[in-house]
Amino acid sequence: MTKYELIATTPMGLEAILSRELKALGYEEQLVENGRVTFYGTEKDICIANMWLRTAGRILVKMGEFEALTFDDLFEGTKALDWPNWIPLDGEFPVDGRSHKSQLSSVPACQGIVKKAIVEKMKERYDIEWFQETGPRYVAEVTLLNDIATLTLDTTGSGLHKRGYRVDTTEAPLRESLAAAMILLSRWRPERPLYDPFCGSGTILIEAALIGLNIAPGLHRRYNSEDWPNLPPELWEEAREEAFDLMREDTPMNIVGTDIDADAIKAALANVRNAGLSKEIKLNVIPVADIRPDGDYGCMITNPPYGERIGTASEVDLLTKQLGNAAKQLRNWSHFIITPDKTFETRFGRKADKKRKLFNGQIECTYYQYFGPLPPR
Repeated sequence: MTKYELIATTPMGLEAILSRELKALGYEEQLVENGRVTFYGTEKDICIANMWLRTAGRILVKMGEFEALTFDDLFEGTKALDWPNWIPLDGEFPVDGRSHKSQLSSVPACQGIVKKAIVEKMKERYDIEWFQETGPRYVAEVTLLNDIATLTLDTTGSGLHKRGYRVDTTEAPLRESLAAAMILLSRWRPERPLYDPFCGSGTILIEAALIGLNIAPGLHRRYNSEDWPNLPPELWEEAREEAFDLMREDTPMNIVGTDIDADAIKAALANVRNAGLSKEIKLNVIPVADIRPDGDYGCMITNPPYGERIGTASEVDLLTKQLGNAAKQLRNWSHFIITPDKTFETRFGRKADKKRKLFNGQIECTYYQYFGPLPPR
């Protein structure tokens, strides 16, 4: 098989976690940049990366990179790339685009030029004038940064955070990839209790259970590139079979979620059932002031409601104080809380051991990390 330059995209702030995930899968040669990690792999690795990466957004094939100061540069540079090696005669190839700090700032104009250049290249290979585009979907993207054009093909389709288990959501659901990142940044292990007192639709709980059972997050969904001739069905079947073999189905876990909102718990129950994790996750309607998590050396990982999202400022103030009081009772526990509230530590009643900037959608948040003692060996 051929080795390709591949790009795993990720939200800002998660690059180091994504890099660690890739290394755990065996991809040592990497380039970590803002919002993406470049690595190298074969057609089979495209399947594996799509299926296993918890904090990635998409897996892209890097077609080429060149300086583009003019539309002629962009056209000729794009046309020089081997698009027909990937896109068949009947392939559908829409073009997305982004531009930042570059001479070519009109994204629609750049998209049009790239589309035209790909068509001209395809004409040369297939010797026809018109492409019906009725076959598999190949989304090309042109990204211009500091006058350097990077051309890619998206192997993923719908973003990797869409695992397929979410059938019901609360008003402000946490993205699955961010929930996974929060768990991977914590000290949680399957043998430790995990508790989310503002569990909403259950995303943190489900992502933790998937990690604890070593279930590939993308095991039960489809990808655009499953229809590509370059990635035949047997490659996907192999990757899925290997993922099934790596599951640790009998791992005992104590994962509990509560919420004051009965509708949120109803949504969480539906999602947990859909993920096949009813045995691993327990859910109850309980206000944060009344929580009493079982077990020692546990991890509380949560995304409490906040003013920009839901709840008034006074409600948020009270909830944060109640959360702080509950945390004080859990002497050997660790606590991990994501919120945009800059005064969180004051209300919670304690300075964080570590803070990290993360984004929940477009909202800039801080991930407050309070490390309790590790369980005795």
